[in-house]
Amino acid sequence: MDDTSYIYESCTLCPRGCRVDRRKARGFCGQSDAVRVARYQKHMWEEPCISGSRGSGTVFFSGCTLKCVFCQNYEVSRGMGTDISAERLAGIFMELKEQRVHNISLVTGTHFIPGIKKALDICGDRLDLPVVFNCGGYEDAGVMRQLEKYVDIYIPDLKYKDPAMSLRYSSCADYYDRAIEGIGEMLRQVPRVQLDGDGVMRRGIIIRHLVLPGGYRDSISILEGIAENFGTKGFLLSLMSQYTPMPSCAAYPEINRRITTLEYRRVSERALELGFDGYFQERSSSNETYIPPFGENDVKPG
Repeated sequence: MDDTSYIYESCTLCPRGCRVDRRKARGFCGQSDAVRVARYQKHMWEEPCISGSRGSGTVFFSGCTLKCVFCQNYEVSRGMGTDISAERLAGIFMELKEQRVHNISLVTGTHFIPGIKKALDICGDRLDLPVVFNCGGYEDAGVMRQLEKYVDIYIPDLKYKDPAMSLRYSSCADYYDRAIEGIGEMLRQVPRVQLDGDGVMRRGIIIRHLVLPGGYRDSISILEGIAENFGTKGFLLSLMSQYTPMPSCAAYPEINRRITTLEYRRVSERALELGFDGYFQERSSSNETYIPPFGENDVKPG
């Protein structure tokens, strides 16, 4: 038996705690106990301190613990991908390193943490790049504790404060409380941003927030909640305007549009008033071309 199998016997890797035996069935995330990868690539469209001049070595994991109705990576969050071994995943990390990327970025990997840790252990000191954990924010603080000494940079989303919104769009009324707990643990592990001489992040946290159509009041509440819980220094804020309505949003007419310039301005002005450091997107960033072309360059099991 693989030494991580017991974790999947009654899975509690995310706050849903569905306790499914993922060796025999699929959890809420839609995944078994096999690591499943949809795509890996050099990614140039992250925040400047992550992509730098040479790109971020990004691995998109299949499945998701949230499955937001407006997800831009819909095919991936619903399971598109290839099952691979931890050894193959380690090989992917090393392939990306050979492309001279600045870091290895793990996108939506919470439900595969045991396999990710095993792959990183296989790489060992050969990897010698910062590891980025890029997640939806709905995290269990105890599970995040398992990533200490494995992860150098955390990029959690903080999507909602209003439980009615998180229930409607992500099927979890407790999103904000769990996200705040999870981010608190991340900040405990990496309490300060560290950049190299070229301005590329080596350690630290970027908290991302995507402004939703009609949701600017909740966005402002989120910013105020971050400031109340963590202050505004020691981490970076990435305030995003790139919301793109997907076909699934037709059933949710209130978000089946782009955000307006006024909505984004109200949120960004409040962020500046509160004193956050970080990144503010131009409205032109709201474009489908920023969505990775999933389905190309299929991952080989190896």
